[in-house]
Amino acid sequence: MQDSSLPFFATSMDPGPSFMDLLRRVQPNALATSTLDSVRSPGSSNQAPDIPHGTTVVAIRFAGGVVMAGDRRATAGYSIAGRRMEKVQAADDYSGVAIAGSAGPAIEMIRLFQTQLEHYEKVQGDQLSLEGKANQLSHMVRANLPAAMQGFVVVPIFAGFDHAKNAGRVFTYDATGGRYEELDYATTGSGSIHARNWVKGGWNDALSADDAVALAIRSLFAAADEDVATGGPDLVRRIYPTVAIIDADGYRSLTDDDIEARSQALLGGPERGGERGENS
Repeated sequence: MQDSSLPFFATSMDPGPSFMDLLRRVQPNALATSTLDSVRSPGSSNQAPDIPHGTTVVAIRFAGGVVMAGDRRATAGYSIAGRRMEKVQAADDYSGVAIAGSAGPAIEMIRLFQTQLEHYEKVQGDQLSLEGKANQLSHMVRANLPAAMQGFVVVPIFAGFDHAKNAGRVFTYDATGGRYEELDYATTGSGSIHARNWVKGGWNDALSADDAVALAIRSLFAAADEDVATGGPDLVRRIYPTVAIIDADGYRSLTDDDIEARSQALLGGPERGGERGENS
């Protein structure tokens, strides 16, 4: 007996492996572009309300993959809306997304993207290529354009390990869905210019994973020193950046204890930043 709760389509109407196409057919109001309606009231002005925004995230290529990192602060206007936001999340086993911009639409976009990749893999029996994943996220950012035009901008960084090229790759986006591959590193968010300057001064193509992690943490510390919206290390609450490594072994997040130890070493002096070995 067929499950009446599942949608069925004629052959000519089958949405195929695309979860977004399926969603457009059975529940179009769940798309990221509908987020705007949930935070606006009828007759309101075109000015976006003070909703939580994510701030600074970075992605740094190293010899065997990519390191992604993000601070934990979310802001709403001049207020701190959250101190423990997770801006770096796994997209699948070999890729990750780092988000900046309007927090609500960004988190919703990540969840839909994760579901899309899982849906594709289950239907096709194989993972989408890294290039295909980057393109799919580009479509989702473009779908958010109507909301972005009214202030709800989502600007992610996508990175992963490409088995075909045996290397880590980093992609950035603009608010219209434009996709751009970066050859070395990328930053986005309110403190991105300060983080980028720090990364630019320390990056080289022979970085190890451990060196890239140290550089990412340092760049976020530098951004927090200059940008009020970027959260620095909170020693009292034990809140430190979110850091993940993506290489041939897959996506893995560093533990809080590991990041705390690395952060403490960096705070003790820049010359001590590279002393700890990778412990993930």
